[in-house]
Amino acid sequence: MQIILLEKVLNVGLLGDIVKVKDGYARNFLIPQGKAKRATEKNIADLAARRADLEKVAAEKLAVQTALGEKLNGVELKMTQKAGVDGRLFGSVTNVDVAEALRAQGYEVTKSMVLMPSGPIKTIGETAVKLQLHTDVTSEIKVIVIAEKE
Repeated sequence: MQIILLEKVLNVGLLGDIVKVKDGYARNFLIPQGKAKRATEKNIADLAARRADLEKVAAEKLAVQTALGEKLNGVELKMTQKAGVDGRLFGSVTNVDVAEALRAQGYEVTKSMVLMPSGPIKTIGETAVKLQLHTDVTSEIKVIVIAEKE
């Protein structure tokens, strides 16, 4: 399916690009999220008229996320979890837990922004976690998991 991107999408294209993607990706993700429209003649003409506004909105989003990324760089997040004597957790620390802990500290972070390529944290100790705040902005925080005292 041919679509017009309304914002920069990682590994797809930039704002205003007309790209071909799989039908399901366009119908189920890009179009409902407001990241793209079908590439019809009417939509192409509409984009040409609105391009300056879209670029301004994209620049504002990037500025906000860049500022947030600078604040988050090097943040240490301490979390307590129940653990066995060998240091393994009963359960795990997931991207949802990290996002909720950051929100509790006043940062606007969603679970989809928290990247854990090696999966959830299952042991006590210190782990580096990347945050993908924007397609162009990444930040790294330290998550320190401490065994809960009973």
